[in-house]
Amino acid sequence: MHKKFLKLIFAGALIAGSTLIAKDMTKMDLINQAKKEVGELTPNKLKSMLDEGEDVIVLDVRESEQHAEGSIPYDDFNKENFRSVTRGNLEWKINKIIPDKEAYIVTYCRRGGRGALAAKVMREMGYKHVTTLKGGLKGWAKSGYPVKTGLGNVILKKEK
Repeated sequence: MHKKFLKLIFAGALIAGSTLIAKDMTKMDLINQAKKEVGELTPNKLKSMLDEGEDVIVLDVRESEQHAEGSIPYDDFNKENFRSVTRGNLEWKINKIIPDKEAYIVTYCRRGGRGALAAKVMREMGYKHVTTLKGGLKGWAKSGYPVKTGLGNVILKKEK
């Protein structure tokens, strides 16, 4: 009886201790953890990979209405490397959009948060080589690379 009581006390202490240690994670905590797990590819590295014709899939996970902001431009010769699925539909559609779990994939969104979360989920779903674009589309544009809009390809210029 004494051993059972001690085991019960020990189990209770473990549960109480873990509850005290655990903390609620904020949205930014989750995003930062995802970025650590999947890594971030710089816009310069992605641009270099695209220019060199490397086999990379660029996956836009923004919401449909955000596509009006523009996108990373592609040429007709590599447009099959550019795919799109909203973050909310990712788990349901990604296996059809990108069936190859060995493909090298770079996710992106507007600023980088949803892209990182999408990449983390894809890793959990068995995609082995998925990362996210550092800074998202805004990081791409701030690096001086063109953004394809309804007006054509636009390059942001810093005011002096």
